[in-house]
Amino acid sequence: MLKSKVKKKLSIVLHIFILVSILALASLLIINIYVKSSVKGKIIISDEASSLDADCILILGAGVLNNETPSHMLEDRLLQGIELYKDGASDRLLMSGDHGRKEYDEVNVMKRFAIERNIASDHVFMDHAGFSTYESLYRARDIFKAHKIIIVTQRYHLYRALYIAEKLGLDAYGVAADPRQYVGQQYRELREVLARTKDFFKVIFKIKPTFLGQAIPVSGNGDLTND
Repeated sequence: MLKSKVKKKLSIVLHIFILVSILALASLLIINIYVKSSVKGKIIISDEASSLDADCILILGAGVLNNETPSHMLEDRLLQGIELYKDGASDRLLMSGDHGRKEYDEVNVMKRFAIERNIASDHVFMDHAGFSTYESLYRARDIFKAHKIIIVTQRYHLYRALYIAEKLGLDAYGVAADPRQYVGQQYRELREVLARTKDFFKVIFKIKPTFLGQAIPVSGNGDLTND
């Protein structure tokens, strides 16, 4: 009799676990479909971007090697952003990435890369506290006073970036930087499913970023962000 009751309870627990798992997976799927479908019309090609006259071209950070060399993903973002700058989409570049510790610095690598390709230093801003996609966009709005922006990153990442931007009230467009295949992309795609879900809820509550601070409008001098 006791064994029968235990089995019955275990069966109930198992069914509840399965039901919760199904609901969680369904929620992930629905949220991801919604996020991607709601902003896909904001992903444009370079030729379309050249006529936008945006406040800035926001290049989202990615890995760097030895604080000197951008990873392949970041290099492609930078090259695409520089192309947009030279085509007249905006005369300001905003490099947003992780510079939370001395031994790891994405943004100076990014700015140096642009300067080496004949971009004026004062036209290149660095956001040293762009620790996440959400924080990069929040700070683009509140610290750098950008309203109309072009976001440059890989396509799989653009959906989330554009969704966040829209919910933060930015007039944002995205140009994808995908000229090659990247090692580990399947893992990134899976992680992005979870990240989209996380930021779907984050924008509802408008959580403040790790750091804010004094405004440095992108209409001014980018060298004010040098360290």
